[in-house]
Amino acid sequence: SQTRKVEPLSEDNEQRLTTKAVYDYALVKRAIELSDQKAFAELLQRYRESIYFMMLKMCNNKDDAEDLTIEAFGRAFKKLDQYSPDYAFSTWLFKIASNNAIDFLRKKKQKYSISIDNKIDSSEGAEHSSNFKANVLDPEEQFIKKQKIEHLRLLVENLKPRYKEMIELFYF
Repeated sequence: SQTRKVEPLSEDNEQRLTTKAVYDYALVKRAIELSDQKAFAELLQRYRESIYFMMLKMCNNKDDAEDLTIEAFGRAFKKLDQYSPDYAFSTWLFKIASNNAIDFLRKKKQKYSISIDNKIDSSEGAEHSSNFKANVLDPEEQFIKKQKIEHLRLLVENLKPRYKEMIELFYF
């Protein structure tokens, strides 16, 4: 197999990057140049939990977060030779993971979205519109509710004082 070379760290990058980032770069270099599986495994072990919790926070589903974590590492390791030491490996990895999660969430949103303007064909061939119930009462429902409350207040007014007080304290 063909061995790939990774550009060495420039003095500027070595001074700018943290010790952790320089160590990560050494792992990346071993993974690319030597196809060192232990280097891949160590990179995975170092960032797996952080990536998982970021994915969990983004998608709020443990199974999706686990899948997205694995996918993020898969994509990163496939493109590892495109990594540049201008940035820390962790920054590059987190960017890949977050972009992957954003794409996933967009696709998931499109899959479950419904147009309320378009007509829907039923299995019998009849066409009908979607009716979605609002979280607020419509004007007619508000008026009916107001009438019911007024009627109940009148009924409560006609109760004996001790019952009236009990109902008012409990409901009003």
